Amino acid sequence: MIPKSAEASSRAAPTRSVPTTLSAVHILLVEDDRSIAVSLIDGLQAAGYTVTHAATGAAALQAPPADAVLLDLGLPDMDGRDVCRALRSRSNVPIIMLTARGDEFDRVLGLELGADDYVTKPFSFRELVARIRAVTRRSAATESSGDSNATQMIGPLEIDRRTRRVRLQGVEVILTAKEFDLLAYLAIDPGAVFTRTDILENVWDVNWFGPTKTVDAHVAAIRKKLGDQRWIEAVRGIGFRLEQPG
Repeated sequence: MIPKSAEASSRAAPTRSVPTTLSAVHILLVEDDRSIAVSLIDGLQAAGYTVTHAATGAAALQAPPADAVLLDLGLPDMDGRDVCRALRSRSNVPIIMLTARGDEFDRVLGLELGADDYVTKPFSFRELVARIRAVTRRSAATESSGDSNATQMIGPLEIDRRTRRVRLQGVEVILTAKEFDLLAYLAIDPGAVFTRTDILENVWDVNWFGPTKTVDAHVAAIRKKLGDQRWIEAVRGIGFRLEQPG
């Protein structure tokens, strides 16, 4: 029998969760394919997550807040990228796109629209869980740190790690969760060069499965939002450094 939470409908309903001694991470799964949804719901619940399922873009936008979003791009009522854009405009919740579109253009576009990661179907469930952990771990750690002295100034750029907000000349810059993590990591030592491997291991995960080009895509998105390419300099063959434009 198909779980009620996995039925294709325009309404999102919370599914049951397996008992766990930890505070469960709440996942919003946006997927219209019933068989895929059922498989993911069962696997995520077995891994200790709670899941809300939405079969349409409209249901996703009406769903309660979640700790992370798994977003299929091929939805029946609207393009998943539009859903991503709408979710990002009102929240920094980590978003992982699930799609059969494997072209580099689609991956980069998804990241530029605010997604934190991109998984191409078919994918292994183990890989998906690793990516969920990667995008949620640092956000949760930062939010619970309680460090009231976490604001850093680099010229006119203000990075507040406690509230996860960035301001440039007093104007807030809206970053995705992963973009903030990347910027905050480079800001640990302004002017120092961080290799792509260092960035992937510290901002993503030591067991990162994807290509290093995801770093370049996120750097490009941050540069665009800061309005000046010089904020993050690419050091050819090595990595990137963050410093105030001269």
